[in-house]
Amino acid sequence: MPFLSADAVRRPAGLTRPLVLGLFLATCLLSIVSWYTTERGMALYLSTWFSLMASLGIQTALVLVAWLIGLTKARRALLIAVYVVTATVSIAFSYVSLYTWFSARERPAVIERRLYDTLNDTAGKAQATLAAAIGEGQKHVLALEELTAAEKVHGYMSRAEDADPYLQHVREAVAREAQTYADNYREGSGSGVRYSAFDRYTRMAQQSLQRLERAQRVLADFRAQLKPVDPTEQQLRSFRQAYDAIPWADAEEALHAAHFERPAAPAYTEFVDRTSGGQEDLLVAFQELVTAPTGRHIFALLLAAFIDIVVFLLAYASGPHLLGSPEQRWIAAGAAVDALDDQVFVRNFLAKVSPGLRGMARVEVSALSAGERQLCLLLGSKRLATTLEEDGRLVYLLDPGIHEQLVESLSSPDLPLRASAPQQA
Repeated sequence: MPFLSADAVRRPAGLTRPLVLGLFLATCLLSIVSWYTTERGMALYLSTWFSLMASLGIQTALVLVAWLIGLTKARRALLIAVYVVTATVSIAFSYVSLYTWFSARERPAVIERRLYDTLNDTAGKAQATLAAAIGEGQKHVLALEELTAAEKVHGYMSRAEDADPYLQHVREAVAREAQTYADNYREGSGSGVRYSAFDRYTRMAQQSLQRLERAQRVLADFRAQLKPVDPTEQQLRSFRQAYDAIPWADAEEALHAAHFERPAAPAYTEFVDRTSGGQEDLLVAFQELVTAPTGRHIFALLLAAFIDIVVFLLAYASGPHLLGSPEQRWIAAGAAVDALDDQVFVRNFLAKVSPGLRGMARVEVSALSAGERQLCLLLGSKRLATTLEEDGRLVYLLDPGIHEQLVESLSSPDLPLRASAPQQA
């Protein structure tokens, strides 16, 4: 006799009902959370009323479709496809909402620290360039002071060759200038035209050196005052003030380089810690998820998917139980055939049950009413009951689990059962 086990069909009514209601409540609570995150994500792109109505429609469809998948087998593939499409939309906007919520608290700090490192690196390279230029500038000032003094004492300094490109350029410039006065000022020692030119170039070199040293001090002060928690706008503004004050032309001249690669100043667009609007939040969320996903992106996406998946599982599991188990619906249908209350129907049915082989519950087919017969036929088709011939009479042997469930259904008698008790007696 192929019966299912008693544990497989045992559903204590007094215990199952609160659990099912608890699952239904959990479904509603998580649906509210999913609706809110979906609505917040849509509000970044749509108007308030559109996002409110669209999110309500999506969330209602999610719960109802999940219930229908659990309640019916007809067109289940279509229902699953509808749920997948609807859940994809809900998860996408929920992800954007959660990511934006996380980013509003974490993204500025991350960008500020990254900008701090970038500015420190750029300022360090600029300081190294200035230090090299200052070193060369000091050599030039010292050499020009010596050339000026030597021109006054000995003369003819502009005719000599110099290994230093900067000093050679100064000698050539002084010689060209002196040629314009060759007829009036003879070359030689003393405070002549050449001496005055060397003295002028010496003061120009000193001024250039002072500008380089001043720029170096400004950069040093900037690095000392820079903090990783400062807003990006403040960091960039302070850096630009220090960076723009660097006399790059003096540095190029001192380093004998017509063109050299300057440390690139960071662009503001690379370190924006706040978006300009909701649509930009939507684009940034998906762009970073595809191009450079971080733990924050993955966590927001998993949390959004987790909520909708749990809503589906809870609705799928609790929906059928809210309408009663299949056995309860079979009993209700049999009671409807006999025009009786469910508990009255079960009581009358159990009154006809007697012990059979090996103590199993048995009921004679001839004693069954029309509704009871329909119930036994259903139980037999589901392998919860089987027919047997005893002493020329046909009987149904009931599965112990079904018998237990029928008896437990009378543990809390309702009003029709209590009202019919005296009549039965």
